[in-house]
Amino acid sequence: MDARQENKSRWWSLADRVGATASFLCAIHCAALPFVFALLPLLGLGFLADHAFERGFVMFACTLALISLISGYRHHHRPLPLLLALPGLALLVVGVTFAESYSVALHSVLVTCGGVLVATAHFVNLRTHRALHVHGPQCVH
Repeated sequence: MDARQENKSRWWSLADRVGATASFLCAIHCAALPFVFALLPLLGLGFLADHAFERGFVMFACTLALISLISGYRHHHRPLPLLLALPGLALLVVGVTFAESYSVALHSVLVTCGGVLVATAHFVNLRTHRALHVHGPQCVH
């Protein structure tokens, strides 16, 4: 693997790690939000309950997931990460758009499940990429 490919590989690995962390934090946020909703303003974290913040965070996570997972697929040609991510992304988008107006419980369930699926897709993508990595003389891993 030449230096350019190695740098690219590191970047996508970092993108998967950031995406997995963001998706997992999103899932925790959405699962816990109904229970800590009243405490957030007291802690100075009221913005975490704002729908605009949540929509922005979900759009960032969706964009990062699509870029990272499609790039991973181009590298390893394994569809499992995308098959996990696509329903997760759909749940996230439905959760922060349509489900908000129906109930907090439905919103929380959809976005939590979507975040867990997307985080899992990132982890699978990272593991798949690592499994195909070949150590050579130029490798620094």
